[in-house]
Amino acid sequence: MKSVKIEGNVRSEFGKTPTRHLRADGQVPCVIYGGEKEVHFSAPILAFRPLVYTPDFQLAEITVNGTTYKCILKDKQFDVVTDELAHLDFLELVPGKRVSATLPLKYTGSPAGVKAGGRLELKIKALKVRTMPENLKEAIEVDITNLNLNENLRVQDVVAENMEIMNSPRIPIASIVMTRQLKQEATESAKAAGKK
Repeated sequence: MKSVKIEGNVRSEFGKTPTRHLRADGQVPCVIYGGEKEVHFSAPILAFRPLVYTPDFQLAEITVNGTTYKCILKDKQFDVVTDELAHLDFLELVPGKRVSATLPLKYTGSPAGVKAGGRLELKIKALKVRTMPENLKEAIEVDITNLNLNENLRVQDVVAENMEIMNSPRIPIASIVMTRQLKQEATESAKAAGKK
């Protein structure tokens, strides 16, 4: 799985003024939690770009004072005025300790319903799962080959080995809907059949 390496500096001062100075220097204040102790650090805003501005699920390898922490991004805050990155929360991955993460869905296959003239509508792009750190992966693959016209694929249909899916099982994640043209053709053929 892809990971982004980040070099951080320990934060010793807290409060509004030191935080404002950090941001003015192009640094983002961050915290790592979930391990033995919380680690407060900062790193240049540019270091986070490949991690924050992407739909991909990636690990973060954060080195602070010579110690490297394997983490996942849990929360990001942006400045309400400038829309600049303001704060990041990371969860340390501890072997044997379950974590919750949001994994993107990767749809594979050509749906039968699309070949029949329908249109594929993707309702959900990611699912929340609970699993062990070693079972985390970049995406959950969902095969939509057998999805027919006017059919839904639901959360309960997703197979994710060694993972507990936290979303409600009845929620549709993908549907094949009839296009307007198909509906017209169906109406016209029904009318024609009625005239015979």
